[in-house]
Amino acid sequence: MTAPVFVVDDFTAGDGGRFVLDGPEGRHAVSVKRLRPGEDVVLTDGHGRWAECVVVDTEGKDRLVVQLDSVQEEPESVPRITVVQALPKGDRGELAVETMTETGVDAIVPWAASRCITQWRGDRGAKALAKWRSTAREAGKQSRRVRFPEVADAATTKQVAALLAAADFAAVLHEEGAEPLATADLPADGSIVLVVGPEGGVSPEELAAFAEAGAKHCRLGPSVLRTSTAGTAATALLMGRTGRWS
Repeated sequence: MTAPVFVVDDFTAGDGGRFVLDGPEGRHAVSVKRLRPGEDVVLTDGHGRWAECVVVDTEGKDRLVVQLDSVQEEPESVPRITVVQALPKGDRGELAVETMTETGVDAIVPWAASRCITQWRGDRGAKALAKWRSTAREAGKQSRRVRFPEVADAATTKQVAALLAAADFAAVLHEEGAEPLATADLPADGSIVLVVGPEGGVSPEELAAFAEAGAKHCRLGPSVLRTSTAGTAATALLMGRTGRWS
């Protein structure tokens, strides 16, 4: 197995390259993972900086001492893949974030579509956004990523249209789309932005706004996927087609 991943704020090591992982991450490493001297771990800031380390010792139940010799930088992947995710009901939003993160998406934009049953307002909205970001962080660790996806603030339809207009390839996933995503002409670099609508579908007004911004209407396949799984399926397809999985 690949080495487990833990998140750190900085990589400042002490004498001889010794680094102490403490707090919740250290507690998880010592008390849950039960790591022992000689085992490998990866430390990352979640933004592409990372270091391969070897466990030297443990101190109590929440401090892991590792040998940290050098820090590396993982470049951003191209093309950059962003999924605009309409707000699902219940915990399906966290499911979508988790599986898209595991698949390799680079950014997720929550979208308050007009037909969304769930709406993020006030404290409830702030808590929901924090949950999405926490889910992306934990899924990034679990999937051994060192560059976690950005989860943006919730966007309006106007803001989504602006994002689509700036992309090198933009598409709305739609069951009546004229073009399959599997055969669409994709850029070799730059940015790809996909829109996943709510369970009730993207409204005609929203479709018109996105088409005006340059987005195509693309279908994934003959079956209709739920909003919580469509983004993951589309991301996997793009990973294969763009060579990011090869």
